[in-house]
Amino acid sequence: MSKKETPEFIRVPLAAMESQFHHILMQHGFADEKAKICAGIFTSNSVDGVYTHGVNRFPRFIKYVQDGHINPANQAICSSRVGCIEQWDGQIGPGPLNALQCTDRAMEIATIHGMGCVALANTNHWMRGGTYGWRAAHKGFVFIGWTNTTANMPTWGAVSSKLGNNPLVIAVPFQQEAIVLDMAMSQFSYGALEFYEMKNQQLPVPGGFSTDGILTTDPGEISKSQRILPTGYWKGAGLSLLLDILATILSGGLSVEGISQQKAECNVSQVFIAINISKLANYRTIASAIQGIIDDYHQSVPDKSAKVVYPGEKVLDLRAENTTKGIPVMKAVWDEIQAL
Repeated sequence: MSKKETPEFIRVPLAAMESQFHHILMQHGFADEKAKICAGIFTSNSVDGVYTHGVNRFPRFIKYVQDGHINPANQAICSSRVGCIEQWDGQIGPGPLNALQCTDRAMEIATIHGMGCVALANTNHWMRGGTYGWRAAHKGFVFIGWTNTTANMPTWGAVSSKLGNNPLVIAVPFQQEAIVLDMAMSQFSYGALEFYEMKNQQLPVPGGFSTDGILTTDPGEISKSQRILPTGYWKGAGLSLLLDILATILSGGLSVEGISQQKAECNVSQVFIAINISKLANYRTIASAIQGIIDDYHQSVPDKSAKVVYPGEKVLDLRAENTTKGIPVMKAVWDEIQAL
């Protein structure tokens, strides 16, 4: 990685960030209520430390609106239903708003049937998938959701990209919060690569291949080669393929291959599953069962370099810190946002 100046960071108060997002969204055709909700999602993602799909992603989101890939006036509508499964059409509306709507609908179905599945076609990037897992888990539901993407990852043993990094979210209520796994099928998302590169930092572990086919921790080299590393090598590649197949057939929407034929990453397919655990016969013992699992997990003997945490555990401390001190943002990014 070539040496660059260390970027300047500033702390932006939560309310100031949300207000700025709301103002910009209103200027770009969002109705007040939609702008408020969407601004809240981008801000919440940033507060929780997912800057790559919060504040850092906001300028690109606005560019997609300007280019017509996102229609702020549209929202998802139900096109078909059978039992506890519904198919919805996102009508290229704002991805976070469509995802929020479908998450809530999946919970409504699960309240009646015990489980609800909403499969969404023709939507846009949902930003942080964990947003919807946290939302469902806070309401007492188990959540499983995933999305496909444009082709941006080679399968194991290949050099050309035919897979998406197809993020997967699994969330379970725990105490007053949740255990939330939010992961791409690549070792690092492209947003994470971009963030490390902007900070002039190496990845903590190899995240892809250089143009010479060598595993590397250099995010710039990986971006050049477009050979991002599947999580678990061939296992992550296989899971990516199956997630794409399921999202495509359940929603009736586009596959990774179809999305890749477009000028931009839009009209993606997503799945939202909510499970109403309060309907289960063992509901009264679920909390203690999870607590026992986590207590045992925390007894893992750590190595010297890391603390043992469950998925989503670090978010709680970071959320509190960023709420109190302000959200850390690269000054160049914040300047770009203020100029939108």
